[in-house]
Amino acid sequence: MFRRDSKPQNRIDSLIGATTRIEGNVFFSGGLRVDGAVRGNVAGLPDQPATLVVSEQARIDGEVQAAHVVVSGTINGPVDARETLELQAGSRVNGDIHYKSIEIQQGAVIEGRLVHHSVEVKAVELKIAK
Repeated sequence: MFRRDSKPQNRIDSLIGATTRIEGNVFFSGGLRVDGAVRGNVAGLPDQPATLVVSEQARIDGEVQAAHVVVSGTINGPVDARETLELQAGSRVNGDIHYKSIEIQQGAVIEGRLVHHSVEVKAVELKIAK
């Protein structure tokens, strides 16, 4: 009936280690932590709970899409956080950011536009029988 916003994952299901470099797109559900480097797009599966954590030493060169995104490292590409985005001190995003809810700590750097996802309000038709 009413769609509730998803909550961020509290656990990490998958890890890309600090010494790992991936060339290609990564698709995930649940929690994904990136400590290494990804050269490609990183996307949470649609209509699935997905939380992406980009650690201090991590780097993503590509588009990022997930319900919840926490950034401490570097993203070179656009970011689409369908629910929440947290940019921690020392994070760097080179690209446009689309978000529903955002938290930016002092020291975070954004080189791009911030675009707020507007809440979609759908009209409900009421039919009254006479």
